[in-house]
Amino acid sequence: MMGEAEEIVVRLPQKNVDQGNVLKVIWLQITSGIGLWGSFKPIIAVIVAMIPFLFLGQHFNREHRRAVDWTLLQIPLIFTVFFWIGLYLWSIFDAWMVATESVKTAHNERHSAT
Repeated sequence: MMGEAEEIVVRLPQKNVDQGNVLKVIWLQITSGIGLWGSFKPIIAVIVAMIPFLFLGQHFNREHRRAVDWTLLQIPLIFTVFFWIGLYLWSIFDAWMVATESVKTAHNERHSAT
């Protein structure tokens, strides 16, 4: 009894395959069964979301609350970047002013000694 193996055969009904059915299956495979709009919706959402500062991708997906929250969150970040740029420009100006002052002081000390 141990050496015997059972064979299970499952018979599936055969369907007639026609051209329309093949095209339907190909279309469902291309669109993942969610249609043309469902296939392109994520791509359009990404394209719209690439517009900076507006969070249009979230509005496109009807997540208006998230878009408003992210808009409010970006305000301090914009100030941070704005102040960083200001600090950077001020540091350039300050370095120029300090260097100019040291050159002027050295020049005046040299000419006052003679």
